[in-house]
Amino acid sequence: MNSIDKIVVTSRSFSKHKVLRQELLSKYSNVKFNDEGLKLTGGDLIDFLEGADKAITALEVIDDSVLLTLPKLKVISKYGVGIDMIDTDALKKHNVKLGWTGGVNRRSVSELVISSAISLLRHIPIANNEVKNGIWRQHIGRQLSNLTVGIIGCGYIGKDLANLLKAFGSNVLAYDILDFPEFYQENSVTPVDIDTLLMNSDVVTLHLPLDKSTENILNKEKMNLMKSSAILINHSRGGLLDELELKSMLTNGQLAGAALDVFSQEPPEDQELINLSNFLVTPHIGGSADEAILAMGRAAINGLDDNEIPDSKIYA
Repeated sequence: MNSIDKIVVTSRSFSKHKVLRQELLSKYSNVKFNDEGLKLTGGDLIDFLEGADKAITALEVIDDSVLLTLPKLKVISKYGVGIDMIDTDALKKHNVKLGWTGGVNRRSVSELVISSAISLLRHIPIANNEVKNGIWRQHIGRQLSNLTVGIIGCGYIGKDLANLLKAFGSNVLAYDILDFPEFYQENSVTPVDIDTLLMNSDVVTLHLPLDKSTENILNKEKMNLMKSSAILINHSRGGLLDELELKSMLTNGQLAGAALDVFSQEPPEDQELINLSNFLVTPHIGGSADEAILAMGRAAINGLDDNEIPDSKIYA
């Protein structure tokens, strides 16, 4: 039992999870939880973290302005896999270590991608709404098993998704800045450039971190390479695609459908996009399976002791 370090948990989700609370308290006795469910930003976040030696954070923005006022803070352990809200350069500048484990929510996200793809391919959102409004009409859809799925980003989640798609017999294309020849060969995945993937895929799904190199990676030019019969899925990070262009393409029949679990601004305010019949929207639930939440929480607890000064590796 560590009674020396003060641990502060800013995450509302972690703080209300009984099992994670108990497991953290079994290792550290001096713990402050976000029991009031506060959405912590700016000065409120700094005040909440005051006196902390180590912290477990989730969606809170940790940057130079925060770390500058918290000289005692030596470890940030991430609850969840995305770190676009953490300035890793600022961590290095202030000698703050990062606890992070990649891929702990991969199966949760992969299954949501497959469910979203099948829902759109079989027109389930439209059919469901019609039946509820007294319209009984059959919709002819497509099977995932006979289609080409393009995976942009073949990290933990992209690889897990490719593995699951083998059971469907889908043709899988992949684009990544890194090369994974053994994985591609073992899982019958064809590596291609991003333009080839977009032009040939029936389903395009994004699995990238959000940084300067990936922001708006699917801009107007890239998105218009896609088939008009294709569907686009983004269950990774908001900001990877042009949402205004997406709305235009869905409205004008240039794209058959899309599913977004993440947005550049959350919650999204574009009701025109949200209310499109060929658009499936979920409130950032990719990692919100019970199993994934427990795995992410345990990884965050472990990260309080297993951590390092961030380097140049890709956190995805």
